[in-house]
Amino acid sequence: MTARLDVGGVSMAERDEARRARRRVVAIGALLAVAVVVAVASWRWLPGLYAWVSDPRAVRAFVAEHALLSRLVMVGVNALQIVLAFLPGEPVELASGYAFGLWEGTLVCLAASALASSAIYWAVRRWGWSLVGLFFDRSCLERFGWLADARRLELVMLVVFLIPGTPKDFLTYFAGLTRMRFLPVLGIVTLGRIPSIVTSTVAASAFGDGNYAVAAVSLAVAVALALAGGLMYRRLESRVRG
Repeated sequence: MTARLDVGGVSMAERDEARRARRRVVAIGALLAVAVVVAVASWRWLPGLYAWVSDPRAVRAFVAEHALLSRLVMVGVNALQIVLAFLPGEPVELASGYAFGLWEGTLVCLAASALASSAIYWAVRRWGWSLVGLFFDRSCLERFGWLADARRLELVMLVVFLIPGTPKDFLTYFAGLTRMRFLPVLGIVTLGRIPSIVTSTVAASAFGDGNYAVAAVSLAVAVALALAGGLMYRRLESRVRG
């Protein structure tokens, strides 16, 4: 059976391979750039930065002195991490909780999520899989393809988002490929990130306050929720597919 050809005479397999190649180039270029910046910064500033970060009072005094700038920078960094979905979000959430405390750190992360998720939704609506394919393999789309056909799609998507351990950054992109409207998507991706954000900001805030027992318990709870979330997701997937 021959592969279906598009208007330009290129098979879907060839188009997927070209997207994978572009994605590899983007990922490798970004990682190399980050590695160079981190290496230079570490050599130049890491000893002093480590001493500064180890003093929570110094960090929070700096945040208080640069109130607007520090919050804008944190929102920008967090939003960039969500857009560049291959970057882990936990370090940014931990930094937010450490610098701003539980409540404000959580709000900063949620504001960044709302901004980034809005940009992703409309960009995916405009460019579709050609954009999503820069960051994710088609296997991710096939893995979560059942969601697009689920009844009460918004409710199922919210449940999946609330489960710790599911790839929320991919699901943010994936939502733009479905029939879901913007406002429900924005509500789901915002509410769905709260459990993971709160566990991170609680741990970091407690560590900054010297409550190491609370920080350790928070991290243990986060790990336990992630493990339980994986089991919950598999059961939900099999039930909806069935």
